[in-house]
Amino acid sequence: MHQPAPFRGEANASLAHILAHAIESSDKPKHQIAREVGIHRETLLRVMRGDRPIGLDEAARVLDVCGAFPRASMILALAGQEDLACEWMRSEMGEFLEDFFTALPGQLERTLGRRVEDLRPRWANGTSQLVARMLAKHIDDFANRDISMALAR
Repeated sequence: MHQPAPFRGEANASLAHILAHAIESSDKPKHQIAREVGIHRETLLRVMRGDRPIGLDEAARVLDVCGAFPRASMILALAGQEDLACEWMRSEMGEFLEDFFTALPGQLERTLGRRVEDLRPRWANGTSQLVARMLAKHIDDFANRDISMALAR
């Protein structure tokens, strides 16, 4: 699907922001990142400034070379969550989202089958809240189990 020019510009700016963060916070110098990605250092600098558009494959390579989780970082950035993308790009939360975003479509297809057509976009926000509450309960259950085991000793 062809996106209108304003979205492409916003998407490029979002990607440039998270790429600049990944590069600046990397323990590698810019010239090494550019070499490992396979682009010229000046091109990398133009991408960081948002002066040069970047494809998703190339952006993923930059993030990977910088030690970030590419899919999670790009999805968050493109969803308007640049600050979280920067905060979580090298964390366990970033790794969780990388695996979650990769696994979710297949799990939905397997679990819902033909009922996937019955899903309504308006349910997305409530479903995300439900998943977050389930994860919080899961974490609490693990913590309580650990405390119970420690007290039993």
